[in-house]
Amino acid sequence: MAALLCIATALYMVVLFVRILMSWFLPTPGTAYAQVFEAFVRVTEPVLAPVRSALPPVRMGAAALDLSPIVVFLVLIIVRKAIGC
Repeated sequence: MAALLCIATALYMVVLFVRILMSWFLPTPGTAYAQVFEAFVRVTEPVLAPVRSALPPVRMGAAALDLSPIVVFLVLIIVRKAIGC
């Protein structure tokens, strides 16, 4: 069971990292990239949204830094260490 949880958390961390990278290059609607991006958003947003509502983005002038992926990564790292991954 622990091995399965290790694999699942590792895969989710990869998916989350890919979503972060993809968010730097916003998709054009109707393209294949937009469909892939939307799939990554659907997988990660249920975890990121509650964190984002508890920890709003940090304003940096005209831009805002979303800290929710960092928090989720830290929690996943702690979970992985706790189960011995």
